[in-house]
Amino acid sequence: MNNKAVKLSLYINYFVFAILLNSVGIVILKSQNVYGVDEVDASSLEAFKDFSIMFTSFLIASFLPRIGYKKGMLGALLLVTLGCILMYFGNSFWSAKLLFMLVGIGFGVVKVSVYSAIGLVTENEREHNSLMSSIEGVFMFGIALAYFLFPAFNSEADPNAWLNVYWLLAGLTLAAFFLLTRAKFDQSYDAPGAGLKEDFLEMVKLIARLLVIVFVLSAFLFVMMEQGIMTWLPTFNQKVMNLPENVAIMMSSVLMISLGIGRLAAGQLTKRFSWVSVLTVCILAAMAIVLFILPKAVNANIEAVETLADVPAIGYAFPLVGLFIAPIYPLLNSVVLSALPKKLHSPMSGLIIIFSALGGTLGSRIIGYLFRELGADQAFSYTLVPMVLLLIVIFVLKRLTDKAGAVQQA
Repeated sequence: MNNKAVKLSLYINYFVFAILLNSVGIVILKSQNVYGVDEVDASSLEAFKDFSIMFTSFLIASFLPRIGYKKGMLGALLLVTLGCILMYFGNSFWSAKLLFMLVGIGFGVVKVSVYSAIGLVTENEREHNSLMSSIEGVFMFGIALAYFLFPAFNSEADPNAWLNVYWLLAGLTLAAFFLLTRAKFDQSYDAPGAGLKEDFLEMVKLIARLLVIVFVLSAFLFVMMEQGIMTWLPTFNQKVMNLPENVAIMMSSVLMISLGIGRLAAGQLTKRFSWVSVLTVCILAAMAIVLFILPKAVNANIEAVETLADVPAIGYAFPLVGLFIAPIYPLLNSVVLSALPKKLHSPMSGLIIIFSALGGTLGSRIIGYLFRELGADQAFSYTLVPMVLLLIVIFVLKRLTDKAGAVQQA
């Protein structure tokens, strides 16, 4: 198997889907301004995306090895290419719904395939940690690019000009498709069970393992914290930092870039240090930012801001928490996958996606509740709770993965 070609295809596939998935907020805004739908109807695009990802992951994860990861990703890329073209010609709210449903289905397949394929092209836990962190880092840069790519095609003179971005995105997905066709995957991996029914039952049985239970808790806690910050940071920037709306939105890209840099850095650090050491330092640093930097940002007196260049240094300080929370998710995923037999990587990836989506949804709602009840200036301070719990859980996870690794080697 040509590992370099496979790895490059995994990077590009994830990057393309990052742009499409995280354009949902932009399309929600355009749906209100161009298609005349109200806020409640426009918000349904998020559900079309998230529920498609969850249901696809649940249904396909257990038997995807039988189809083949390469075939699955090729089909997902073609599906999304079709969605981009339909969005351009459909130019309506229903075509936006269809687009995000197709993107959600495609990403469900691609994420399970990528997480499973990482185990095929790495030889040990450290290599797995490194590649997982790097791929997730590239994903965050894709998210950041979305905040600048769509505005580049926007025009006040032509309300339909923004749709041209979908030709570029369709071109990117086709380029990813053709690159993937040249990557030779090892097709010798085993399916979880003896048949489709057994494949599905193996995924269900995974939930009963203590290692998986602890991991699911840690992934849930992290995504709850991360998604809460990502979703509500624009509101914090506007209501607490007193930034104009456009600047508050663009400032969100600082968090995404920080997350990307943090994950790429973690990919290198885990080649030299244990994942427990890296995560312990990162969580403690993130807690320090919440305890000491966040209050200074809240109390800062920021005035006369019109562009990003006008934002003082303190405005950039809290989003830098992304540097330290970034390594947590990919390393946790890598650790638990490395501790399981490769035939269980696909069903485990499905469980990761499902519980991550649940954690993200709950985290966003909890932070939203805290914003309403306690105020935007205090809401983020409660992210210390999942941080402390994560610090405890990673040491439990370390003991369990060591035991699982010893069993595999016996």
